[in-house]
Amino acid sequence: MFLGPFRSSKTFGDFILPSEESLFPLLDSPSIDNRGMFKYTTKIFRAFPPSPDRHRAWFDRVRSSKHQSWVREGFADFVSLFSHNVHVFEPHMLLAALCFWNREIHAFEFPCGFIAPTLLDIASLIVIRPSGEVYFCDRFDDAVRDSSLELKWDKKTYSHFCAAHQGAPDTPVSDTEHIAFLMYWLSSCVFCSPSLQVPKSFFNLASLLHREQHVSLSKLLLAALFSALDDASEALSKGSPKNLVGPLWLLQLWLNSIFESSLPPSPSSTQSFSFEDCRFSYLTPSKKDPSNFHKFLGLIASFEEFIETLAPTLRLDRRGPQWLIEAPLHTITPSLASSTHSFWLPTLHWDVIFWGMRRQDVRSYCYHPQLFSR
Repeated sequence: MFLGPFRSSKTFGDFILPSEESLFPLLDSPSIDNRGMFKYTTKIFRAFPPSPDRHRAWFDRVRSSKHQSWVREGFADFVSLFSHNVHVFEPHMLLAALCFWNREIHAFEFPCGFIAPTLLDIASLIVIRPSGEVYFCDRFDDAVRDSSLELKWDKKTYSHFCAAHQGAPDTPVSDTEHIAFLMYWLSSCVFCSPSLQVPKSFFNLASLLHREQHVSLSKLLLAALFSALDDASEALSKGSPKNLVGPLWLLQLWLNSIFESSLPPSPSSTQSFSFEDCRFSYLTPSKKDPSNFHKFLGLIASFEEFIETLAPTLRLDRRGPQWLIEAPLHTITPSLASSTHSFWLPTLHWDVIFWGMRRQDVRSYCYHPQLFSR
């Protein structure tokens, strides 16, 4: 078993990193209850993915044509995830968790030690492999230039972008339409653009996915989540934030998997889902009660020792694709050796991961799963 806590931040900072108190969890702040975090929570998290009803017709149209391409590229199930309840969020659960985020080590500092999402969590929660080429915003410029594409750059808001690029029924899905759909999906659903528009900066990544040039969405997404958590923690430390952006929906799924036994039953709890990601998306509490903030603070504070609840993606009864179910085998047969090795190497090996769609915005993070081993 692995991916448990390591040690307290104070000890860790003393012998590896210089301790910077301003980067410690917000929970250490004496004025945590006076930061106005409970006002306008819908506005604070307005960059969450839109309701699937807004793009369902376009999604169904493109999927019927490009599903096999998505399967070959390894993100077909990931795209389908956003036809479920990923857009639903519990602001007080998210805010409670953010109080424990340590920007010095990029992990949640729970009483039992450091906890953070890893590539294994991403593989289990959203069903994408950790393998693939590292994406840099300008690395593939020459490979994706195509003057024949006629994207309508003046239609940037989500609704206008969809209307401008969605093809007519019973017509083929063109390359331009497919790339436009992927740009919309990446900016509105996956990485949650702060402008609530489709920026040009997602064109390169969408083009690479269209061309089936295998890019590690998993590492890019994890780095984007670290960046979003850093920004959210900093914004909360300075006062009431106006807009927390980035893939915080992934944090919601991860927290749902941890708090599952403490959450009220979902109306969809009896449904049968192919993968855990779909099921976890329906566990988000629908009642936005401010008292939940202290409830989840208390739940996290109760994790004085590491328990199995904190590693839900390691459950032996989890549901997922065959490549994920077979990956953690203790005895690896020759037929599985290659695929299992390609899964575990990027999952367990330290790495530097990057986030940023423009050169001036690129951030780098150290992916160090060995700090969470036990």
